[in-house]
Amino acid sequence: MLFMLKKTISFLLVALLCQFATYNADARQKINTLHPEPKIINIVNFIRDIEPRDPNITRDVLYQTVVNQIKLMKQYHLGGTFLLQYDALIDKRYQDLLKTLPKDQFEIGGWWELPQQLIEKAGIQWRGKYSWDWHSDVGFSVGYTPAEREKIIDVYFTDFKEIFGYYPKSIASWVIDAHSLNYMYDKYKIVATANCKDQVGTDGFTLWGGYWNQAYYPSRVNAYMPAQHASKQLPVPVFRMLGSDPIRQYADGRTVTTLEPVYNHAGGNEQWINWFFQCFSGDLSLGFNYTQAGQENSFTWEAMRKGLELQMPIIAQLKREGKVRVETMEKSGRWFRESYPLTPATTFTVSKDLPGSNKKTIWFNSRFYRINILWENGTMRITDIHLFNENIPDKYLENVTKSNQSFFYTLPLVDGFQWGKAGKPEGFRLMMNKDGQEVPIHGKDPVFANVNTTTARATWPLENGSLEIELNEKGLSIKAKTNAPEDWFLDLYVAENAQTAFKAVTEAGAKYEFDGHTYLLKATQGIIEKSNAGGLYRIRPKGQRIVLSMVDPE
Repeated sequence: MLFMLKKTISFLLVALLCQFATYNADARQKINTLHPEPKIINIVNFIRDIEPRDPNITRDVLYQTVVNQIKLMKQYHLGGTFLLQYDALIDKRYQDLLKTLPKDQFEIGGWWELPQQLIEKAGIQWRGKYSWDWHSDVGFSVGYTPAEREKIIDVYFTDFKEIFGYYPKSIASWVIDAHSLNYMYDKYKIVATANCKDQVGTDGFTLWGGYWNQAYYPSRVNAYMPAQHASKQLPVPVFRMLGSDPIRQYADGRTVTTLEPVYNHAGGNEQWINWFFQCFSGDLSLGFNYTQAGQENSFTWEAMRKGLELQMPIIAQLKREGKVRVETMEKSGRWFRESYPLTPATTFTVSKDLPGSNKKTIWFNSRFYRINILWENGTMRITDIHLFNENIPDKYLENVTKSNQSFFYTLPLVDGFQWGKAGKPEGFRLMMNKDGQEVPIHGKDPVFANVNTTTARATWPLENGSLEIELNEKGLSIKAKTNAPEDWFLDLYVAENAQTAFKAVTEAGAKYEFDGHTYLLKATQGIIEKSNAGGLYRIRPKGQRIVLSMVDPE
């Protein structure tokens, strides 16, 4: 009798546990369906104490800009990060103002442009024209030797701790070299850093071909290059700044089409702002999506006011609805470290463009490569592919820039912007033979999906059949489905007289050389051959499928 009672109780307990487990699984599935990946917004405002480029921008104007930024953020119950350039760090007005901010909502960190006071306190001769000089060889770490960089870092971090009682956890700049980041992490344990969006030449900074948006772990020898292995990565996530338009910022790489509120065609434009946040929060992403809002005080309150007053209520509403997380850079950096032992695979997709345009796009990043695919007027192009190699040092690991510019690159396989024309990026065109002619394949709107945590899929319905494009950590595949055209291929097109990295088609694959490094694009399924229709080369499917490897085998 006792045995039967125990058996009955055990059966009931198992049944309850199974029911509880099923309930929990269903609940988790429901949560994952509603909000399958976090959408993270950092509101980051960085602060300078002087602006020598405009005599009307006084120190009082700069200070009042920060006062108004804080007031607006508090009005909408939004926290964020304020980053201090050294001249602002040692200004007591900013010290007193920022010390009043609630520590559970706001973070104070460092903006890594280097003014005269900091350089001279480190015992180095100042070479600038003004006490803050914005040129790469004077106002940035790449203009100083590695030994000088360490002295400059020690001064900043020591003085920051004396003022605020702790070392800064977040440091950001348009560009920071690998030696400086290594030193900041190894000695002072920074948690997060950030650099500029991809651009060519703007304000003397070129960063092109890197992990597009979101965040990555950099190589120990290259602050711009994602690492492929934990043993060679710096375990500090680098967040990409400024909230780039995922379509126009690439096509117009020498202009600024970002969330920055001072630009009336973008971050200061109500239609663009609504569209951007709808894409950011509503369209599918793999892993997580990220953007940085805010503005440097050098632009002044009057210039940024309209854009910020449009953006902040939208961000607050998205936060209330649980569609985004608004947090400090430090918190995002700690979350990234807890979530990812290696740089993750992520996507940023656009399923509906601004009115008047039918463009759709997907940006895919992993620790091995990035790729952009663009659909327009029923056609598809692969506009960008860049490979990452953790063993390639940045130009400034041991050297200094001798000019007012700095350059950070990865390895281009397809560079639609620089190998195309202004506003019209080129790339791999998806083509087919029809009635004896080679013509672009046409289809309907692509459908994006996540296959798993490292693989994204774009299904492209055609006039007959469909193509299925899968992007995974180490490469991509394109597969023709039922009734799709049989004689299809990819042709790599560039603008006339474009200077490319492509060298030749070999037995091993398509050979490239860039910045002293030789590398290959390999087809593990499919045939790479010379093109006879004006492209650099052609990739044909085998068994109705193309599979490309994006691992640089150095």
